[in-house]
Amino acid sequence: MNDASTSSIVLEPTSRPADADSLTPASLGVTHFIGIGGAGMSVLAEILHEKGVAVQGSDRELGPKARRLQELGITVFVGQQAEHVANADTVVWSSAIKPDNPEIVAAVARGARLMHRSDVLALLMKSAKAVTVAGAHGKTTTSAMIAHILLHAGEGELADPSYAIGGSIQGPDGPLDGGHAGKGGVLVAEADESDGSFAKYHPQVAVITNVEAEHLDHYGTAEAYRQAFVEHAHHAVGHVVLCGDDEGALAVLRSMSPEAASHAVVYATHDADQLGDLNGATLAHIEHESEASASSDASAVESFTLHLPAGMGGEPAQDAQDGAPSEARDITVGLRIPGIHNARNASAAIIAATLLGMDPARAAEAASTFRGAARRFEIKGTVSSVTVVDDYAHHPTEIAALLDAARRRFPGSVIRVLFQPHLFSRTMVFARHFAEALAKADDVIVTGIFPAREKQSDYPDVGPQTVVDAAAGLAHDPAEGWISAVPDMCQAAKMLAMRSSAGDVIITVGAGDITDMAPVLLSVLKARGDRES
Repeated sequence: MNDASTSSIVLEPTSRPADADSLTPASLGVTHFIGIGGAGMSVLAEILHEKGVAVQGSDRELGPKARRLQELGITVFVGQQAEHVANADTVVWSSAIKPDNPEIVAAVARGARLMHRSDVLALLMKSAKAVTVAGAHGKTTTSAMIAHILLHAGEGELADPSYAIGGSIQGPDGPLDGGHAGKGGVLVAEADESDGSFAKYHPQVAVITNVEAEHLDHYGTAEAYRQAFVEHAHHAVGHVVLCGDDEGALAVLRSMSPEAASHAVVYATHDADQLGDLNGATLAHIEHESEASASSDASAVESFTLHLPAGMGGEPAQDAQDGAPSEARDITVGLRIPGIHNARNASAAIIAATLLGMDPARAAEAASTFRGAARRFEIKGTVSSVTVVDDYAHHPTEIAALLDAARRRFPGSVIRVLFQPHLFSRTMVFARHFAEALAKADDVIVTGIFPAREKQSDYPDVGPQTVVDAAAGLAHDPAEGWISAVPDMCQAAKMLAMRSSAGDVIITVGAGDITDMAPVLLSVLKARGDRES
């Protein structure tokens, strides 16, 4: 659709509705979500629904999240057509939606209010103590853990938080969906930096897990990407919590104003001498980190001590007896989820809860029952002594951390990876980095690329072989010995299952639909075992 009526429509994620400052959920009227079944949209639709807003939406097909919304009484149209927004006062869109979408065109023609999903999230933050989690990776796990801590240990206004998280929360009582409108005073949310829209948020606590160059298709340069995080940090009305083990996050800290940095808390495995200039921020040190192997009977697989200095966060707590700043504390933490990256994620979560007013030991105890976010080192099953794990990692640093965690969790096992790259542009830019990260595994098959919002025709020379070719230049075993390209992921899954042996670990890796291959792997392993028995 390219006629004159659509050529003038511009969808800019960083723009705001003209009446944004005066909006309340009640004033939205009938609110229509385009792509309501998406992870970032469904949770907001559910929260508004729980707040009494008349919510409806559309999607190309009825996926699991769309069906769940239907079960809640929300109307979900299949397909996207102009008539679907005939009664809508507000139409919510995400960055995946194009200006020629028929529902956008119809909404503009009717004069309906257009809101990017970030505008809805910013609106919800206005009436809550908001905690946002931003970063190239670690957002979902960290935000899910913060929500879990508040759900299981929060009291008063910290109890029953609202949360908008891209994955389900795995706790001792089973999984909880990633969206909930609680009756408490806190809202926990992922702050997606991919399109710059997180500039709209003004949270009480802003967590920044890392600032590693990503989404350069939007930002253009690593410096512009980093500067967006500096601005985000300055929008925090209370505290900023940053990872000192990440050079990008440290660069953000050193670019912050001294006033803003004085309210920042840095968590790191490195000590103060190693980190250098912290621009007046407080350091919370991660110490004595260790991990139990899969054969251990210990309930915790990741253990560490979090050293919290006196008066953490720039507003010293007062001792009840003499009014002096509270003393430094060493908090023992034991997690059910593996990897030093999760020690960092948990530290951020415990610190955020502490800054909201929770006792840190209580927060750490709640963190110990967290079993992960969906698709984050999620063990899908073990058949014939072969363990199948699913993980959302789709950035080279995430993949490296995942495989390091797998090595520590399953020492001595052969690690096999079924990797589906996410986005042609990301594959093109990071091909060598993907190869370097995947080289931590023993056996890798790269499948066809999950395109998301991109088109293969715009990247005709980019495919799974791009990563394999990049691996050929590594100082590693010959690439043909450990990595190959098989575009059909179902065929690739069957191949990987058939060449596995007892004690092996197979990991499906990627942000697309590669997760659907975990059942295929388990089925092939079972069929092979039945034939051999």
